[in-house]
Amino acid sequence: MSVHRTSGVVAWSDTDASGRFHHTAAYRWAENTEHAFYRSVLPDADIGRFPRRATAASYHRPLMAGDEYTVELELEHIGNSSLAYTWTVTGPAGVCVHGEHTVVHVDAGGRPAPVPPALRERFATAGEVA
Repeated sequence: MSVHRTSGVVAWSDTDASGRFHHTAAYRWAENTEHAFYRSVLPDADIGRFPRRATAASYHRPLMAGDEYTVELELEHIGNSSLAYTWTVTGPAGVCVHGEHTVVHVDAGGRPAPVPPALRERFATAGEVA
């Protein structure tokens, strides 16, 4: 479906005592990429209405403080109220993390609600976004 990429540098605060990136950093990077994706397709989207329903990640290579990385996030599926993503974090030596997460669009009361039609339409035509 649609793909979005962001890049960054591993900050010291992203690492554990060994200097390698902490496993939670990959989730933050993926979430930041997801939010950048929303803003790129619909700048006024209410990105606070997409809490996580499920997450998973597998770790393949470490990243160290100062390493550059790229996150590639792909929208795999749009349901009635949910969006499913897969993502990869790549560093200088190749793939570091493969992950996936599902979010649910919620209304003001926190109950599942249909994905806004404007966002659904924009995702369908977004293609690949850098």
